[in-house]
Amino acid sequence: MSVPFNTIPRNMRVPLFYAEMDNSAANTASAVQRTLLIGMKLAAGSALTGVPALLNNIGTVWSLFGRGSMLANMYERYLLSDPLAEVWGMAAVEPTGAAATGTITLAGTITAAGALAVYIDGKRVQIGVATTDTVATLATALAAAINANADLPVTATAATGVVTLTARWKGLSGNEIPLVANYYGQAGGEVLPGALTCTIVGMASGAGAPDLAPVITGMGDDEYDFIVMPFSDSASLNVLQTELNDSAGRWSYLRQIYGHVYCAARGTVSALVTLGSARNDPHCTLAGYETDVQAAPWGYAAAYAARNAVFIKADPARPTQSGELVGVLPARPGKRFIVSERQTLLNNGIATSVTNGGVARVERAITTYQRNGWGSPDNSYLDSETLHLSAAVLRRLKGVVTSKYGRHKLADDGTRFGAGAPIVTPAIFRGELLSEYAKMEAEGWVENARQFSANLIVERNASDPSRLDVLYPPDYINGLRVVAVLNQFRLQYQ
Repeated sequence: MSVPFNTIPRNMRVPLFYAEMDNSAANTASAVQRTLLIGMKLAAGSALTGVPALLNNIGTVWSLFGRGSMLANMYERYLLSDPLAEVWGMAAVEPTGAAATGTITLAGTITAAGALAVYIDGKRVQIGVATTDTVATLATALAAAINANADLPVTATAATGVVTLTARWKGLSGNEIPLVANYYGQAGGEVLPGALTCTIVGMASGAGAPDLAPVITGMGDDEYDFIVMPFSDSASLNVLQTELNDSAGRWSYLRQIYGHVYCAARGTVSALVTLGSARNDPHCTLAGYETDVQAAPWGYAAAYAARNAVFIKADPARPTQSGELVGVLPARPGKRFIVSERQTLLNNGIATSVTNGGVARVERAITTYQRNGWGSPDNSYLDSETLHLSAAVLRRLKGVVTSKYGRHKLADDGTRFGAGAPIVTPAIFRGELLSEYAKMEAEGWVENARQFSANLIVERNASDPSRLDVLYPPDYINGLRVVAVLNQFRLQYQ
């Protein structure tokens, strides 16, 4: 038997006892799956654009990116579902454009006391209403209440009954900040008192897309399994698509970093279909949702990514459907996408949510991938779970190879050598792969081990004798997506 020592020399003559450590057979660790939040900071934040920062608590986030910033909102929404995550944040360059604005106009005569509730990005701002108030005093009070809430993404000014809201940062993204009065309505005790009226003109006129080049540079070769993207404009999505592609990006053979992008867009079915049908990226999940949902796209994307991340980290093969989007006020009844509309979205690369019992939940977190290189329909990368499972399987194989065979020699099958020698043959390596596949099958990641074995090829490269070539054909286990029942009833069995 040949014992494969790494450091003890064969000609050691000084007595007596020597021991070396070898951890090649002890590795059972799995990598920490990190989350990266990309977004806008405020001028008050100390963070540099394009420099990743570990986010330990909300105080750190406020210091780095500013209280009320896009990134602060994303961090808060994310941690509601994934509180134990390792979260990193990185600021994008603010566009050279204009900040979005919106208005809240109060009018009428106040004939009864009560309250006025306005929701800005899902956060309620409420003021009391007295019969002695005028619309001008109410507008002033509402603006003051909005400015007193430092977590809101807008600031406010008041003049003659009109409250003007301005986004805290420039760019198109500010147009997506949702505004609504009395979200819960009469059932929730939110009604306008007396003859008071409240007219809201949504956020608009924001202009400019962010420059994500420093973000890509800042990401370097660090692994981020869950990348939360707050922007859904084509230019921004294309930047991330290039960074994650299979040719030279994070999913390429050369980098093997992997990761998946989660972003969101609010709009009508037709607008979302137009957006989704123009995309074809297996490494991006674009969640589409109703305009009545009280969450801006960056917060919705953070909630959607967090819910998926919790499930994926527990089991990368299990569907993420039904996961609650914590902290998201869903669209109200009558303003939600119906099943036929959600089917249309899913057929056009848009991931969907559904509201049950007043709670928004992940319905199906598909990717935007829809067509192969020839433009033909292709469902191979339909579900994001397929990508997460692929990353998990490849990382597992890499761990086996680097732990057990990092300094082995390669010989042909049939070569005679002592047991324990640091030598591997194609047959030995094939056995290792079959053994690992059996473990993954027991964990519920893959199935059909017999067919896998029949199709597995491990051979020595014909032109490079120090290289093993492997055709690895796993059969990924499938998620239960649809149960179809034919209720072929009888009035009476004879």
